[in-house]
Amino acid sequence: MTTELRVAPQRRPAGPRRPLASHNRLRAGEEEDVDPEPALRAIAFELERAGAPTYRVRAFRRAAQAVRDLGPAGLRGRLEAGTLRAVAGIGPVTAEVIEQAGRGEQPAYLARLRSENPPSGRDGLRAALRGDCHVHSDWSDGGSPPWEMAEAARALGHEWIALTDHSPRLTVARGLSAERLADQLGLISKLNAGLAPFRVLTGIEVDILDDGALDQREDLLGALDVVVASVHSRLRMPREQMTERMVAAVRNPQVDVLGHCTGRMIAGRGRPESDFDADAVFAACAESGVAVEINCRPERQDPPERLLRAAAAAGCLFAIDTDAHAPGQLDWLGSGCARASELGIGPDRVINSRSAAAMAAGR
Repeated sequence: MTTELRVAPQRRPAGPRRPLASHNRLRAGEEEDVDPEPALRAIAFELERAGAPTYRVRAFRRAAQAVRDLGPAGLRGRLEAGTLRAVAGIGPVTAEVIEQAGRGEQPAYLARLRSENPPSGRDGLRAALRGDCHVHSDWSDGGSPPWEMAEAARALGHEWIALTDHSPRLTVARGLSAERLADQLGLISKLNAGLAPFRVLTGIEVDILDDGALDQREDLLGALDVVVASVHSRLRMPREQMTERMVAAVRNPQVDVLGHCTGRMIAGRGRPESDFDADAVFAACAESGVAVEINCRPERQDPPERLLRAAAAAGCLFAIDTDAHAPGQLDWLGSGCARASELGIGPDRVINSRSAAAMAAGR
């Protein structure tokens, strides 16, 4: 039987792509325009949002790429011949999704995921947030390219994201050298030309070195829209030294956000908090206008409540960030908003309630 396909057109990998609006459209009940590739990516998004194992997510992203590589004519031929499952990257489950989406139906797998894990609410403080200051891509240790992160954010209703891949010292995360960072700035310029009015802000998550210096050239840091400074090494440094290290970093005029300040992990094997003088560090943040990050990753939830209260009492600004390494994780802002709201932290103290233009101008 011939299957009528609704397949998105071919796209340039490095340039702007059609928005993944199906994330929101399907939730609203508009199920008639589901193409196979966006449907597979939407399933991957929902799995990421729910914290599913990476191998499950990758299966759907591989299948999405396989569909794209086939092209509309190739996919139609495979469906008509019944040979879809012979294509590398497409298995029984993903084939069924493709077949259903190709008929213009919402895949049952996607419908089940949405019913099991409804989207978080968008009221209160969450409704005031316009962007996310801490987002990774496959240029460092993220799993998706910048365009995919940007499109997922736009589909979620964001006005902007800051692309903050790691700095060079973090080799395990493929941190960006000065040359690679410069190349990424060129890519972001091209993306923004096709994504407007949505905007990808230039940025970095820069390592705070042992002496409080930053792990990237000062001239490049000065050219970025958002600089998140984080400690990733020697987390067990003695209290006095760690305090001096963090204070020196937040007093650097290039820094906008102090990332996941304790470095703790509360899932799996866990990791204890770094020891530092919170009063001194938060006072330096308040004096320098550096926002304290409220990290929304489930395994971090950093800072813990007592330190979040201390930062609020010190008069600090905040950045409620997902630290997303995959598109579905961009929908994790809700937990940070709930924590901030419990302490009476309003939008006026959260920098990602600002517009993209205000974020860029604030540097």
